[in-house]
Amino acid sequence: MKIASLVVRARPECLDALGQTLLAIPGVELHGTNPALGRLIVTVEDGAGYSMADSLVAVSQSSQVLGVTLAYEYTDEGLAINEEYPAPLPVRAPTGCAAVAGGAQDKEA
Repeated sequence: MKIASLVVRARPECLDALGQTLLAIPGVELHGTNPALGRLIVTVEDGAGYSMADSLVAVSQSSQVLGVTLAYEYTDEGLAINEEYPAPLPVRAPTGCAAVAGGAQDKEA
């Protein structure tokens, strides 16, 4: 699974039309708008028959889009690691050095 969250900027008068355009792109969901600032919050998710990357490109190339900011990206690819790791090395006590109490400021000059 791959998912991304985007802030899409457009002219305020174009937000409704842009929202409908973006919803026609596979994997795109509209989560909020700010008409005063001309921004939409969308998520893009991959699915059967399309990739998140293709949908991201389609969002950024929509005619009413002035700019796109990637706010968050997640992928669960590579989380299942089937490698065997060696056991951690045992911690050994230091040899030849006595523990010193106090710091440099505690020593007499």
